[in-house]
Amino acid sequence: MDFTNFDIDELMGMSDDSNPLMMLVWILPIIIFIFYGQRIQLFITSGEIKKSIDKLDSFRDESKKELFSYLKNNLKPTSNIESKLDKLFEYFTIMPVDIDPNGIMPKINHLIRSREDYTRNQITLLFSDIDKVNITKVQNLVEIVTTLQLMYKITRHLFLTAKKQKNFPLILPLQMMIPFVMEEAEALKEAVSAIEQGQPIGDGIGPMVVGDMMRNTTKQEIAFETIYSESKFEERKLHLVKAEGPYSTVGRLGEAAKLIIEKNKPDLIIMVDAALKLEGEESAETAQGFGAAIGGIGTERFQIEEIATKNKIPVFAIVIKQSIKEAVTLMTKEISEKAISVKSDIHQMIRENSKPGQSIIILGVGNTIGVSQ
Repeated sequence: MDFTNFDIDELMGMSDDSNPLMMLVWILPIIIFIFYGQRIQLFITSGEIKKSIDKLDSFRDESKKELFSYLKNNLKPTSNIESKLDKLFEYFTIMPVDIDPNGIMPKINHLIRSREDYTRNQITLLFSDIDKVNITKVQNLVEIVTTLQLMYKITRHLFLTAKKQKNFPLILPLQMMIPFVMEEAEALKEAVSAIEQGQPIGDGIGPMVVGDMMRNTTKQEIAFETIYSESKFEERKLHLVKAEGPYSTVGRLGEAAKLIIEKNKPDLIIMVDAALKLEGEESAETAQGFGAAIGGIGTERFQIEEIATKNKIPVFAIVIKQSIKEAVTLMTKEISEKAISVKSDIHQMIRENSKPGQSIIILGVGNTIGVSQ
């Protein structure tokens, strides 16, 4: 046999469209993808999502181990804390019936406060000698582990359900959500060390600004873990409110605002808070707007909006933009340096929207860990 004249074009029929072998090479993959395309896509996508779920699992375990290590090394447990905290991690909150929206916010507020009080009491019982700073820190750390555990379980549930049903469209929403889930999970994991050390986090920029304005004033507790003082600026009376620092708490600004408005009838509300930046925006940029700038489940925002609307008080907001990671981890230099310019923005906003003799409420919104007043 003579192989010197071997012609690949002749074998594959490159010059002949009717060659059966060449037709098979092109048609077979099309047939496979028609009947098994979804399963192939499910297999490829499942591998990528499985890696993310394994990461979530490791984030949860690492945060839990770091919490237990911190408690054993820095506090005095009265008993085996691991089993009791594991129960706390599994606690859930059932939202009230929302068929009738009338009065649903007070119900949600009651549930949230009840859960906070229960967690605080359980933490107090676990240690023979624990101060208020550590109680708030442990509360935040327990909440982080609980959130990571919930994120892991929900993501795993969606993944296993899609895989069990061999349903590719079912896994598509999870594929779209997983980058955002991982971004938040990584931020929460890195937040553990900052909270353990009692360091200010990015979300504390609001309390930092108002805390600076509280210097040389007489402070008093106006609501649970919430501090109030009065000051003057260009013949205007300022009602300054922030969460009590350096505890790891956001306070109860809604209750505080309600008490001040009922007693003093102010003319303006200004809220200072951190805000999540959009992709492409620079960190530590500031922006001004209207409305109650406060996060959370919505009960505090509802209280402020309701009392402000009832008394026809305009609500202004100044926000300092940052990523979710910057918001829950150690405050960056760029964000901390914005405190001075934000204070100037508040003064300018007061000049433009109030007159001498009027009064203004200024709320520093955010977690005040490491930020005194």
